[in-house]
Amino acid sequence: MSGSARSGKTTRLIDRFCAWSQPTPIAPQSVSAAIALVFAANGDNRLELADRLAEATQGQVPFDSTTPLGFFQDEVILFYPLLVEKLGLPAQFPLRLRPETEQELATQLWSEPLESGRLRQEGVPDYYMVRRSLDLLQLAALAEVPTEDIATMLKNGFAGQEGGSDALWECIGEVLLQWREWCLERGLLTYGILTELYGRHLLPDATYQQHLFRRYNRLFADDVDEYPAIAQTLFTTLLDHGIPGCFTFNPNGSLRLGLGADPECLVNLADRCQVEPCTQPVDASLGAEWGAAIVGWVDEPFLLPELPAAIQGIQTTSRAQLLRQTAETIAQAIHSRQVEPQEVAVIGPGLDAIARYTLKEILMNRGIAVESLSDQQPLISSSLVRSLLTLLALVYPGLGHRLTSDAVAEMLVVLSQPAVFEGQTGLELAAIDPVRAGLLTDHCFVSDLDRPHLLPATHFPRWDRLGFRATQSYTAILQWLEAQILQQQQRLIPSPVTLLDRAIQHFFYGGSHLPYDQLAALRELMETAQHYWDVDKRLRQSDTQLAPTQARSEMPIGATVGQFIQLLQNGTITADPYPARPVGGTSQAVTLATIFQYRSNRRAHRWQFWLDAGSSLWLTGGGALFGAPLFLQSWSGRAWTAADALAFDQQRLQRQLLDLLGRVSDVKHFSPGNHRLYLCHSDLATNGQEQNGPLLTLVNRAIPVTQELALEV
Repeated sequence: MSGSARSGKTTRLIDRFCAWSQPTPIAPQSVSAAIALVFAANGDNRLELADRLAEATQGQVPFDSTTPLGFFQDEVILFYPLLVEKLGLPAQFPLRLRPETEQELATQLWSEPLESGRLRQEGVPDYYMVRRSLDLLQLAALAEVPTEDIATMLKNGFAGQEGGSDALWECIGEVLLQWREWCLERGLLTYGILTELYGRHLLPDATYQQHLFRRYNRLFADDVDEYPAIAQTLFTTLLDHGIPGCFTFNPNGSLRLGLGADPECLVNLADRCQVEPCTQPVDASLGAEWGAAIVGWVDEPFLLPELPAAIQGIQTTSRAQLLRQTAETIAQAIHSRQVEPQEVAVIGPGLDAIARYTLKEILMNRGIAVESLSDQQPLISSSLVRSLLTLLALVYPGLGHRLTSDAVAEMLVVLSQPAVFEGQTGLELAAIDPVRAGLLTDHCFVSDLDRPHLLPATHFPRWDRLGFRATQSYTAILQWLEAQILQQQQRLIPSPVTLLDRAIQHFFYGGSHLPYDQLAALRELMETAQHYWDVDKRLRQSDTQLAPTQARSEMPIGATVGQFIQLLQNGTITADPYPARPVGGTSQAVTLATIFQYRSNRRAHRWQFWLDAGSSLWLTGGGALFGAPLFLQSWSGRAWTAADALAFDQQRLQRQLLDLLGRVSDVKHFSPGNHRLYLCHSDLATNGQEQNGPLLTLVNRAIPVTQELALEV
């Protein structure tokens, strides 16, 4: 099935799933126990599709629901013994590295080429140099390009460009081969490594294919325009064996093009299929009416006529004025019953923290709920997380340089919340307020590099000024800390993860009473810590066998805890404080999202507000990974030029506009005149520079919102 956004492709796929799930007398006996394999583009889409399939079949038809990367990971782990035998790998259970751990370990492994300058690109910090290199490994694996060929592709594609040299590209190829070998020796898998293992060694294996064909008898894949080239090889393998497949493709999708997807490769599946076009109902969306025309006007702005009445403009001088006017326009429309909150979305190429905060504050003060999609904040921004890290630094030795008086004072305030000691919900003030916490740290905190510690409250000459409640809370915290320090010295705490869990159970009652955002932060902290020490344990075991002279087991536990604290302080780990999907039905709230988040979640709204419509980020803010175009099967093999990059960006802008306009939809009524688009533009960006992006001509020709609001709706 092929069609634009909201044209019914997924619904047809579900109908086909139900039809194919009916028992047939000709089904081979050997596959009678086989089930369907169902793919979705990402995790959120997978959950939604799985729910719809279960509802359509009343839960009577089993199936495996997955994403491409999720499938590769599960298969490599499941059949790892086969890979051990085939490649001569150490026989151990594989452990997948999270991206932040991958970054840290690769940086340590590549310290010599980084320090010598061999692995250095002009104007690129070491952190991003490591990240770029690791991303290249994943791009190559998704494109079925051997790691050994990466250096050659970079030399051909960036001949004398991108601030690099043949020596740099050769160095990247060398360190990636070194990284792959280092990880496989220790049973560590990254997404890039496990994807290469699957496509290069597992999928072609005859034994594996026998198991694959025995397990699955149907194939369904939604939004294959978001899939990597390796997925096409998997699907073709299944189709060649006679397993029927059903696919959906959005020609205006390709959201992950530049992030590993290869839609031009996946569209070749159409040669194996009976293509069913899907079209939207007439006037179902703004895109159905005006999409092609608007894209044409962006390409040829001198042909632009007066825009339709459904497209309005909000223009101000400063961005602060724009945010206020946009929020007031939304509030006025909602309060006048022109639109419901859940029918409004604010979308921008880069929705920064200032914009999210300002819009949320204004709308929530007007009694309007706001849902911010994937509003991920660094874990270190949570006071609960910072307090727990301070606890770690007080219990484990050698971490005095990680502590400040302010951090200890904050810990005392957070750990003395009423919910801790009185089972309350936090409506009262903490037992130790910031002023008392400051007094305690000034007089009772001993800043020592090896053993920082807290003294009893009576060490403060005027401890009577603290009050009974604060003194009692402080004493309880101090006693708990002293008990943990003693147990750590006696080696009765198995790992720092255990200590974190004890602290959460003791001070936060396991988090059961906390708001969702705080609970999400604690859960992510525990998952991160558990993963970090699982990897640490593996490295201590492996390095003792592989490199006894540099055994990680000789590293003091305090040093490892310090590395963990620094990892979080760098802000690279985040938690999403909002559920991926609203609990209890559709959220009755205005949606805030970046373009990527909005399209990825496949949202649609009757009214859309395009924030920063005059920004150049509409053209250049696609977020493609470094070198991504070189790993597309359509790449010619010649040097990638500035003209190629511009054409790449322009094509993405066209798809982006068509897809977003297709989601300006009156979902309830499918009738004309009920959908609207507001182009929101400020002459000056946040940094004070004038904005002159590709949509500016559209903005200038749109009917000003002040005129529109005077009309009767």
